[in-house]
Amino acid sequence: MKTSRRNFVRTGALAALGLALLPACKTVSPTAGSVKPKRFVGLQLYSVRDEMLKDPLGTLTDLAKMGYVYVEHANYINRKFYGYTATEFKKVLDGLGLKMVSGHTVMGKQHWDATKKDFSDSWKQTVEDAGILQQKYVISPSMDETMRKTYDDFKRYMDIFNKSGELCQKSGMKFGYHNHDFEFSEKLNGQKLFDIMMKSMDPNLVVVQLDMGNLYNGGAVAMDIVNQYPGRFENLHVKDEIAGPAGGTEKYVSTILGAGIVDCKNVVDMATKIGGTTCYIIEQESYQNKKPIDCVKEDLAIMKKWGYFS
Repeated sequence: MKTSRRNFVRTGALAALGLALLPACKTVSPTAGSVKPKRFVGLQLYSVRDEMLKDPLGTLTDLAKMGYVYVEHANYINRKFYGYTATEFKKVLDGLGLKMVSGHTVMGKQHWDATKKDFSDSWKQTVEDAGILQQKYVISPSMDETMRKTYDDFKRYMDIFNKSGELCQKSGMKFGYHNHDFEFSEKLNGQKLFDIMMKSMDPNLVVVQLDMGNLYNGGAVAMDIVNQYPGRFENLHVKDEIAGPAGGTEKYVSTILGAGIVDCKNVVDMATKIGGTTCYIIEQESYQNKKPIDCVKEDLAIMKKWGYFS
């Protein structure tokens, strides 16, 4: 990848989320008559990051035409999404029939005032702006290294994550955390960070958005994690992985769904069956000489072929 996702997200790590929210939709099965939770199948816009920066309106128009309904942002800077205020961006999305189901904005140590025991104005604004977009999820992707130096500090930040969950709940949303790879490779007090997180974060307050591809660079296997923590992954990043190019910085890089080592369909099926998954966010960060926009079109078609669509 030309651009590190972690660095990309950090540059936009201010904040936005708040009020209204996608309704807690339910759909009735036409055959059995049973009530099923609505599925949200969307795209992480980082998958088409260069296109979104150059021409956000044109790119979103293309995504809507190919059948996407839900999207997840990865660009929130100075209270703007891809250069638009929250109100402006909501109008753009509405005009295209798109919904911002989820959004990525890093919640860092600067967003909590230990003296006041309260969140910074910037994080409160993040929640507010997310509410204007009617997000369902406010997701913090990754975590600053300084937040995971000692076990006690790490546990303290997990408490703050729970407090962020309470803050988002007041606006009808859910706070969440999105993993990369270090959560599975780094340890504190002999425990993997991911295991500490799963024990420390209140599942009623914090959603774990499991990235089923990222974890391979941390030495984990997606199916194992889903089986280890049933019921904990209502929001899933659907991603496949292949061996990275020689001389690259990562052992694995993402690819078209079903073309790599993740066993994507079976992982998604299992996450749906025992993981509680109802929100499926497609993400592809490297493209093997294909155009990103062509890749995400193919990824959506594959998800539909597997029986997953909104």
